[in-house]
Parts: sequence; C-alpha cells; structure tokens
Amino acid sequence: MFRPRMTVLSRVCFVLAVAFAWVMLPAAQTSAGPELKWYKGNLHTHTINSDGDSSPDAVARWYKEHRYNFLVLTDHNYLTQPEGLNSIFAAEDRFLLIPGEEVTSGFESKPIHVNGFNLPRTVDPVFGGGVVDTIQKNVDAIRGAGGMPSLNHPNFRWAVTPGELRQVNNLKLFEVYNGHPTTNDAGGGGVPGLEEMWDSVLTAGRETYGIAVDDAHKFKVFGPEQSNPGRGWVHVKARELSTAAVLEALDAGEFYSSTGVELDEVTRLRNGLRVRIKVAGDAKYSTEFIGQEGKLLAKSFDNPAEYNLTAQDKYVRAKVSSSNGESAWVQPVFAR
Repeated sequence: MFRPRMTVLSRVCFVLAVAFAWVMLPAAQTSAGPELKWYKGNLHTHTINSDGDSSPDAVARWYKEHRYNFLVLTDHNYLTQPEGLNSIFAAEDRFLLIPGEEVTSGFESKPIHVNGFNLPRTVDPVFGGGVVDTIQKNVDAIRGAGGMPSLNHPNFRWAVTPGELRQVNNLKLFEVYNGHPTTNDAGGGGVPGLEEMWDSVLTAGRETYGIAVDDAHKFKVFGPEQSNPGRGWVHVKARELSTAAVLEALDAGEFYSSTGVELDEVTRLRNGLRVRIKVAGDAKYSTEFIGQEGKLLAKSFDNPAEYNLTAQDKYVRAKVSSSNGESAWVQPVFAR
C-alpha cells in the first residue's frame, strides 16, 4: 500500500503543531477559572459592643463551632473590628469574619436600620425627612464608605412599607427572613409579609435579593422568645472564601437564603431557574416558582425542579419548603 512520505517541512510543521497544542492545553483547561463552592454565612448578629449578651470572641466561636464559613458582626452604630478575631479563628477556606455595622437610625417612631458589610470604619447614622429619605441617606453613607448596604427587618415596628422600599435606589439586599422573634416577618392585620414586600419590589423592576439572618443577641439563654443564633443564613456560591468573593456573590445574587433547607445546585439562567435539593432524612419537599405580584407560576415535587420563563413572565424566583417547616429562598431571574 502506498504511504506518502513526509517532507522535512511537513515534519517541522507537525512538531510545531503538537508543541503548540501541548503548551495551550493547560490554559484551555483553566480558562473557566476556579471551581465555585458553597459557603454558609450569617450577615447579622450582635455582641456586647452593642446590645448582645456575649463577647465578640464567644460569638465568633459559636458560629465557627457550628460549621459556618463566614460571619459579619453588626453591632449598632459600632464597627467591631475583626482583625484580632481573624488571627484566632480564621482558617483558609474554612472560616472568615467580615467587618460590618448595623447603622441604626429612624424617622419619628419608626426604626430604620441598614447593615453595612465590609466597612473600613464606623458609619454614623443619618436622620432624614421621611422613611424613604432616611433609608436612602444611610444607604448612600454606607456606599460612600465603601460598604455594601442591606435593609434590615422592614416590618420591625412596621417601619417600612413596600411602596417606600420601592423608592430606594442603589439597594440590592434586604432581609426576607429575620430570626428575631419581634420582626413580624409574616406581616399581619392587613400589612404584607416580607415575601409579599419582596414581590412588590421585584414587580416594580427593582433587582433586589432577599437574605435570611439570625439577628442574634442571645447566646447564653435559648428559647423561642429569645433572639438566638442558628435561625437564618445564606449560602453563597463563590470562587473562594474571601471578603471580596463573598460580596461579589451577594451583589450578583449568586446565593440562596435558608432556615434549614440545603440545596445542592442552583442554576440561574437567562431563561429560568433550576434547583436541586439536598434531601435530609425522610423529609418531603416542594418547590414553588413565583413571579410578578407574587403569582404562583408553578409548583413542583420533582428533584431537581426547573422553570423556564415564558413571554408573559417578568421574573421568577423560587421557594423550597420541607415537611419539617424549613425553607430556602432562591434569588430572582429577570426576563431579558
């Protein structure tokens, strides 16, 4: 059988091609960047530097021992610096403290509290001429200091209405669940709950993400009437456990909030959502896909559960509920 002979030039070209492919292979393999991981964290808790009952050391120890990956200490109008605590408790890819403060203001009898994450210094509260003005000025002050703002417990003493929240600019985060027993998360007496408030803001076209937090004050006495730790948290999907990576995930909505339900996978696509639940024991789960004005778009008992946006949908978010009463909230995807 005839076999064509390679010329010197063709052999050189062949060798060069192989060498080029070999050199480029590692770059091709790593072009997607590091693998994203889930990190569990609490974004709202207190120490004796404001109105908590325990030292910063004891609070940090509780969260690390309960397998959280990151924690923000948010004392009222006081920045509890985490450097010393990180020298003791921080561990690469295991645990990290992020600086924060609960900037505590108000209008008339209404408490207006805005958390600031990753602040370099204490931010003094600003008191405005109304609820919206007060929220906006404190959001702006936190942004001006280089931090990320989040509106706390809007239904605490019925401080913030959905219409007021819709008017605030440059605010991406708010608490859709707060574990303190006096924050009225579910609403009542004709006042909407925090999920209804969320859908009101989303329907208005505001890309707002809902976080779940402890708002823990009590680490020495436990009970349903106490503001204890371990009630609400977030799982962020990030490239690494660092302040920058955690905040980047929060800003992009690459996280879910939870009171106990864990998710193996959350895929937020341009055209919808896909959720895979981490089954715990014999618990049963349902996934609700919720859209404009809080309308139930679909309900699924499948795992994974998936929803694709239709031409009529403005956005879709998901809520996963378990038979033991725990929940998880997945951030919205907007129609583009």
